[in-house]
Amino acid sequence: MTDVPGADGPADGNHDEGAAAGTGSLPRRLTAQARRQQLIDVALDLFAEHGYAATTMDDIAEAAGVTKPLLYQHFDSKRALYLELTERISTSLVAGLRDATQQAGGPRQQVENGMAAYFSMMVEHEAAFRLIYGRDAPDDVELGAALRRVEDSMAETIDPLIDADLDPEHRRLLAHAVVGMSEGASRYWLDSRRGQEVTDTEVKEAERLARQLADFAWAGLRQVHRT
Repeated sequence: MTDVPGADGPADGNHDEGAAAGTGSLPRRLTAQARRQQLIDVALDLFAEHGYAATTMDDIAEAAGVTKPLLYQHFDSKRALYLELTERISTSLVAGLRDATQQAGGPRQQVENGMAAYFSMMVEHEAAFRLIYGRDAPDDVELGAALRRVEDSMAETIDPLIDADLDPEHRRLLAHAVVGMSEGASRYWLDSRRGQEVTDTEVKEAERLARQLADFAWAGLRQVHRT
């Protein structure tokens, strides 16, 4: 999977035998780093498509073309694999937002660049967004908290960009409101096109959605004042 940009596993020069007997379609020897990344990629696609509860370690091993013991060499549980995935997604989203907003020439452009980057990542890395915003989120306190940390990390990135004379709690509230608005739009877009291939039309629709939300967010933020 390339749905988590920049998500390289730990450097490791070792190799593993990897492919289950008879699969024939995968290299039989990968570096530990490459194998770990392959397992992350496969797990993301399965979690995004079927949800956490319905996906088993057997499913992941079979889809990756590896033995189950090999999978457990890299991840000691499905929970550990899911937690690493959410952490990688969070890191990538925050990095993308920071890169985009740092290039802006002012507050309005920060909003526009941030929304454009967010929805561009949604189109390019759809499985990652389905994992964090999907309807099949795990019914688990720890894993639910991991998903909320993704939203918290984005809000922490947006918070200092709100250029207004506000107290910290007020600014933090608005940052979470912007994240919630973007999440709602993401869910709408993802639900409307489940099972479809991304085409130029969908890319343009996502760009239009980004512009619309940027206009909406800016119209509200520029009217904000200390209360």
